[in-house]
Amino acid sequence: MAFGSGLDDNEEAMSEINMTPLVDVMLVLLIIFIITVPVLTHSVKVDLPQASNTPNELKPKTVAISVTADGNLHWNDDTVSFEVLEQRLQVAAGAPEQPEIHLRGDKQVAYEHMIRVMAAVQRAGIEKLGFVTTPE
Repeated sequence: MAFGSGLDDNEEAMSEINMTPLVDVMLVLLIIFIITVPVLTHSVKVDLPQASNTPNELKPKTVAISVTADGNLHWNDDTVSFEVLEQRLQVAAGAPEQPEIHLRGDKQVAYEHMIRVMAAVQRAGIEKLGFVTTPE
């Protein structure tokens, strides 16, 4: 059963692939792509302004309050009394952008001193309080 012109007297099946339909399909696809690619890339030429894409990272201000073993208080590097600490906390709480308070306590400090500082931070209305420790 050969599909052909009938000139061959062979009764064997045709073993060759007919390439004509494949070539026709490929030519149609090629023409479609040639026509559509310029349409897809067509755009209006506009001179766009340049801008940097780096985000503006505002690092929050931090205040380190340290409590030594004997109960002395330090605001960053300054030694302060408890009353001065409360005043500075009130000023920091009233700032447009409140600083983060990093509370550092000595290993031997009495629990009472740490609680007094934490209560002063809370009374001042500061929202961010963190404890600083060293990893083991």
